[in-house]
Amino acid sequence: MRFFVALEIPSENIAEFQSIQYRLHTLIPQAKLTNVDKIHLTLAFVGEQDEGLKENLITVITSSTNDIPTFEVTPAYIDGFPQIHHPEVLWVGVKGDIDKIHIIRERIKDDLQALRLPVDERRFVPHISVAKLNHSFQIDRNLEVRLEEMMQSNFTPIQITSIKLFESVPEGGLHTHNTLAEIKLI
Repeated sequence: MRFFVALEIPSENIAEFQSIQYRLHTLIPQAKLTNVDKIHLTLAFVGEQDEGLKENLITVITSSTNDIPTFEVTPAYIDGFPQIHHPEVLWVGVKGDIDKIHIIRERIKDDLQALRLPVDERRFVPHISVAKLNHSFQIDRNLEVRLEEMMQSNFTPIQITSIKLFESVPEGGLHTHNTLAEIKLI
């Protein structure tokens, strides 16, 4: 199974992400938009592992959320990986209680390392991917300013009430995401 741990974006916030994507697609028509039913904030990508690991991962998530109350984050800015001027992925960064996201993320990393699973050591930036681009696409300063202006709206805070364990299943070149477990915050 191909596992990942993420914060799912509640249905009440999806319309705002659709609006962001609509405006983004108006500015960059060649952007391949992320399917709105797959919009999430990844905390850890575990990758292809034996199905028997599922219970251990549920334990990891449960211990990583110990004493963490529900919290809020709000869409704040747009950026890109590997960088905004030559992005392959455009994403929305969040502000708010991101310290809680970092705490959960670090606890998950520590527990995954204890299970001898590979851990992504790159600097973690809480983000929600909204589009993919051809690797040769470039964003000039004018387009960058327009993307910044696009994010000047007052967005509704996203209520984070749980962390989910997902399975990513390949289907004809795409992936579907199945929820395997949901661990509620206190």
